[in-house]
Amino acid sequence: NSVNWLGTDDRGRDVLARLVYGFNISMTFALGVVGLAYLIGVVVGAILGMCGGLVDLIGLRIVEAWSGMPLFYTVMIISSVVARPPLWLLVALVAAFSWIAVSYYVRGEFLREKSRDYVMAAVALGESRWWIMVRHILPNSLTPLLSLAPIAISGAISALVALDFLGFGLPVPTPSWGELLDQG
Repeated sequence: NSVNWLGTDDRGRDVLARLVYGFNISMTFALGVVGLAYLIGVVVGAILGMCGGLVDLIGLRIVEAWSGMPLFYTVMIISSVVARPPLWLLVALVAAFSWIAVSYYVRGEFLREKSRDYVMAAVALGESRWWIMVRHILPNSLTPLLSLAPIAISGAISALVALDFLGFGLPVPTPSWGELLDQG
C-alpha cells in the first residue's frame, strides 16, 4: 500500500503513524521516569553516604524494605483501582521503584569521595557539610549515573511496554508499543 507503508490495524489506523507516536510516548515516559528516579535516588543516596552512622544504617534498612516490594504487582493493583491511570501516574509509580539502584550508586560514591583530599581541604577551610556535599562531592559522584542513563531509559521503556501489553498501562486509544505488540 503506497499510503500506509506498514498497513493498518484492525480499526483502520495507520500502523507506522502509531509506531512513531508510540515512540514519542515511550520516550516521554522514560525520560520522566529516569529524571524522577535519579532525583530521588541522588538525594537519598547523598544523604545516606554523607551522614553515615545511624542515619545510614536505618536509611539502608528502609531502602532494602522498599526494594522488596514488586513493581509490576504494585502497579497492576493501583492500575486496577484507578482504571487506566494517566501517563503522569505511571511515571510516578515506576519512578517510585526505580530510584533504589541509583541511591546505592550515589551512596557508594559519596562514601568513597568524602575521604578524598579535596574534601579534607574544604573541611579545613571551614565550609559547611552541606556545601561540601553539593559543591564538591555531588559533581564527582554523578559519573556512573551518566553512563547508566541509557540503560535506565531502555528499562523504563520496557516497563511501559510490558504494562501496556498486559493491559495495565495507558488508556486504550493511546498508541503505545505494548498495545501495538498486543494487537500483533
